[in-house]
Order: sequence, then structure tokens, then C-alpha cells
Amino acid sequence: MGNKVVTFTEDQFEDYQDCTFFTRKEILRVHKRFRDVSPDLVPKCMTGNEPVTVRVPREKVEKLPELRENPFRQRICEVFSRDGKGNLTFEDFLDMLSVFSEQASRDIKVFYAFKIYDFDGDQHLGPGDLERTLRLLTRSELAPEEVTQVCEKVVEESDVDGDGKLSFMEFEHVITRAPDFLSTFHIRI
Repeated sequence: MGNKVVTFTEDQFEDYQDCTFFTRKEILRVHKRFRDVSPDLVPKCMTGNEPVTVRVPREKVEKLPELRENPFRQRICEVFSRDGKGNLTFEDFLDMLSVFSEQASRDIKVFYAFKIYDFDGDQHLGPGDLERTLRLLTRSELAPEEVTQVCEKVVEESDVDGDGKLSFMEFEHVITRAPDFLSTFHIRI
């Protein structure tokens, strides 16, 4: 008798379950979170092309409690958005939360951490990327000389091929030795 709102088609559910680490129930919970960010923009029913066309502005997504205090919130949104500006579709949002879920593998998390820290997108973490990362991590509380010194030390200890920057493999080697990486690179839904 009740008119139940259909949020996604069966095909969409199957695709989302295949491409994320989420169950059907968790996908619905992610949709609710996405809709709560901007109920005026996000429809309850997303059985058409709404999951890839309806975009929530980055500024609204950044206000989520899980991102609000994260110094990388803007960069995280940019990396996961199809438009590169941080405005997220439902599928972008789902991908982001899937990568940050506890079920995501270390390899996937390392890959996206590298993308987040690679501000200039050149597939390396150069001095500029490292400085920007350090400034965000320390909330700009270090003096310029201290930032330079820390970045030089990171390159000195991690740059195996001596090119003055970190490749993905060099970054991966460093991260795998960081015991708290997995516990800090996650968002609970």
C-alpha cells in the first residue's frame, strides 16, 4: 500500500556495490549524507542520470563534520570531483567515501593520498608539493626555514633515485612505514 521512494535502480545498486566497498544499505546511507549536504539540489530519487549530473558545490561538502577540520578538505574534494574544482556528484561523493572507508585497501589509500599531496599534478611530490603539504599539516605554524629544512630532510631520506622529488613508489615506501596511516586516512559513514 505504501508508496516507497525508489532511490536507485537495481543496475545502479549493482554497479555501486561492484565499484565501491559498500553494501546496498551503506550506499543508501551515503546518499542520505549527500542529500543532507544540499537537500535543495539533491533529489530523493536518483534513477536517471542524476548521480552524475547533480553537483553539490565544494563549499557545502567541506562543511561535513568529517571534512570541516581536515586541512586537506579542499584538495580532497578537488581530487575526487570530475570537474577538478571540488564540486561533487553523488558518484564522486560515493567514490570519495569508499576510498576513505575502513574496508578500502592500503594500496588504494596510498594511491589517493599521493594524488592529494601532488598539488601540481605532475605525478611527483616535488619541493612545492611537500612545502604545501607541510604548511597544511602544521597549519602554517612553522617558520619558512623550518618548512624548507623538513622538506629537504624528507627528500634526503626518501628520494631513492636522487632526482630531488618523490615518485609514487618512493612515496609508497615511506607511507608503508607509517604505522598510523591507515587509522588516520578514513572517514566513517
